[in-house]
Amino acid sequence: MTTESPRWFKSSYSNNGGTCVEWAPAYASATGIVPVRDSKSPSGPALMVSADAFAGLVALARHAAR
Repeated sequence: MTTESPRWFKSSYSNNGGTCVEWAPAYASATGIVPVRDSKSPSGPALMVSADAFAGLVALARHAAR
């Protein structure tokens, strides 16, 4: 990632007991790569996935939540 820290956003389901992910949409918008991390470990590693892979992950999560 860049030297400046991206702004992270939590999942809209973050009030479900803390098992959530965060992502950095501004970084994704600028690069096409979406950083994703565990919200319980903000200083830990970030998984870097393509925007298409992230969209697939979100679609899968929405489908599973039904």
